[in-house]
Amino acid sequence: MNTEHVLVTGGTGMTGRRVTRLLHERGTGARVGSRSGDPRFDWHDPDTWDPVLEGITSVYLCYHPDLGFPGAGATVAAFAARAARHGVRRAVLLSGRGEEGAERAERAVRAVFPDLTVLRCAVFAQNFSESFLLGPVLDGTVALPAPDVAEPFVDLDDVAEIAVRALTEDGHAGELYELTGPRAVTFSEAALLLGGAAGRPVVHQEVSPEEFVAGAVAAGLPEEVARGSADLLGEILDGRNVRPADGVERALGRPAADFAGYVRRAGATGVWSPSVARS
Repeated sequence: MNTEHVLVTGGTGMTGRRVTRLLHERGTGARVGSRSGDPRFDWHDPDTWDPVLEGITSVYLCYHPDLGFPGAGATVAAFAARAARHGVRRAVLLSGRGEEGAERAERAVRAVFPDLTVLRCAVFAQNFSESFLLGPVLDGTVALPAPDVAEPFVDLDDVAEIAVRALTEDGHAGELYELTGPRAVTFSEAALLLGGAAGRPVVHQEVSPEEFVAGAVAAGLPEEVARGSADLLGEILDGRNVRPADGVERALGRPAADFAGYVRRAGATGVWSPSVARS
């Protein structure tokens, strides 16, 4: 049995489960940090931090719901300081592109880990198939508190591969990787591609923050998270992130995965078939 020496916080989430799978495929022991894990881990319960850090040498820092949320930076920096006291030598931080709060958090964590590797990501392509935009795709209307801006969506398989390399290999210490796809597509263009894969029309619609929050809460999102998400989307979807970055190619030595390719792969799983998704 492999010794668990890499801690993956958010280990059951969209990036965390990918990172954990890739680590296991490499023969690297990974400990999943989650509220359902053993030992249990909760960002908001410092009493759970020491047990989950025991014997760990590398840590993937993935804060839920988002590093840009108020208070996230202080929490993650405090956990990073605890990790350093436990002898953790490598830390990789998942961050958000164009998020002022996330950048403050990056600085706070780097003060603890000067060799921190930062993965500053564009909007995740997989939000349309695994997260809060799946329901809207199934309903045929992707309603967002943002205009029809272009975004170079990043594929989470690229993000996870870079995270694993940074956690297990030399050459990534201290790096800041801005991770995007190779080209930006507008939300209307994304909806057209998604509709083609789903076999029915999908459109983008700009709504007010209040309308977005009401819809998200009705879909089951806690109101605090819905409001924070609305604020964050309004901040980053203003055109500031239109230009693609070269972080994926710098880290992996190959081009980033394209959004159209993601849509083809996800569509082949049947995720946008109502009978499959609703089950």
